[in-house]
Amino acid sequence: MELRELLGLAEALKDQVVAWRRDFHQHPETGYEEIRTSSIVAEHLKSLGLDVQTGIGKTGVVGILRGEEPGPTIGLRADMDALPIQDQKEVAYRSQHPGIGHLCGHDAHTGMLMGAAQLLTSLGKPKKGNIKFIFQPAEEGLAGAKAMMVDGVLEEPHVDAMAGIHVFPSLPTGRITVTKGISFAAADRLVIKIIGKGGHAARPHETVDAIAISAQVISGLQHISSRLVDPLEPVVVTIGKIQGGSIGTAIASEVELIGTVRTLSPSLRAKMPELIENIVSGVTRSLGAEYELEYSMGYPAVLNDEDMVDFVIRTSEKLFGEKRWNYAKPSMGGEDFAFYSHSVPSVFFRLGVSNGQEETLYPLHHSMFDLDEEALSYGVAMHAAIALSYLGNSTGEKDR
Repeated sequence: MELRELLGLAEALKDQVVAWRRDFHQHPETGYEEIRTSSIVAEHLKSLGLDVQTGIGKTGVVGILRGEEPGPTIGLRADMDALPIQDQKEVAYRSQHPGIGHLCGHDAHTGMLMGAAQLLTSLGKPKKGNIKFIFQPAEEGLAGAKAMMVDGVLEEPHVDAMAGIHVFPSLPTGRITVTKGISFAAADRLVIKIIGKGGHAARPHETVDAIAISAQVISGLQHISSRLVDPLEPVVVTIGKIQGGSIGTAIASEVELIGTVRTLSPSLRAKMPELIENIVSGVTRSLGAEYELEYSMGYPAVLNDEDMVDFVIRTSEKLFGEKRWNYAKPSMGGEDFAFYSHSVPSVFFRLGVSNGQEETLYPLHHSMFDLDEEALSYGVAMHAAIALSYLGNSTGEKDR
């Protein structure tokens, strides 16, 4: 079949995909707690007649559409977890769980891949090869991709290539952007404890003020990107949480700083713990304080295979009948799709979900985040087109 026909087939599924997305939006579940979500996904995949595996990476689900003959396997991935952030939208499908919200679009990712599974199974078995529908838990900081890989998600059958979509509110609905090579940053965790000496606020000379010292530490950390690192090497050091002190009339003895470090270069990433410790050590010791530092390596950078990027570009042009894509600069955001990308040739790209209205312009992780649901059909069609093209079932020839 021609790939353009997939748009109409995806549009026919739109109401169902929207219903799934809104249901998940009302009932969000955080990492490794996606019990209800994974159950709905698994039942849907079973109803399609797929081989279904549950409990992969704790709460992950895999559906396999096996071809008539042996051949390559393409993996399509959606993440299912929500964020521990209050959903503040005034919509009918607002989160019913206080303090938890689908504010990064994973509900849409799950709904789109469920729709793609339904579309592709309706077309019958692939002539050769297999399609793995991978519904992953715990992307938001808990490395669900790694957990699924430990449980063998890339084997039996072996996955030869992976593709993933992330909705993006800064792009117009249906627009695609993609980056060759490193496309999302490595994301590491930083915890610093400043240990001083508390006392009365009116007698600071008898204390070692952990709050005042923490301010200098934070300023010093920004010196890394401005003076210690090549300005052509992107790096972000952000302290997102400060905790210390109890009342305004007492000087705090301890302050805890929690933050994130983002890099694109593996060599710079390896240097960051030492650069940070040099700053923290120098500031604290010069001011009479002590410190404890914990630097945890998190997600590696997402590495987009150049051939897979070219393949997705060609596929999108055949699907849409026009150029609806652009190359994009790498993002300093982190993504645990990175673990797949360092194991098999992979491509991770963005799908625009903004119709220009205010409600679709809020950034990811914002308490008001929402999306234009017209974009869901584009995501369903792109998943299906990637699978069919990779296995060579769209035109009779493998397009890779």
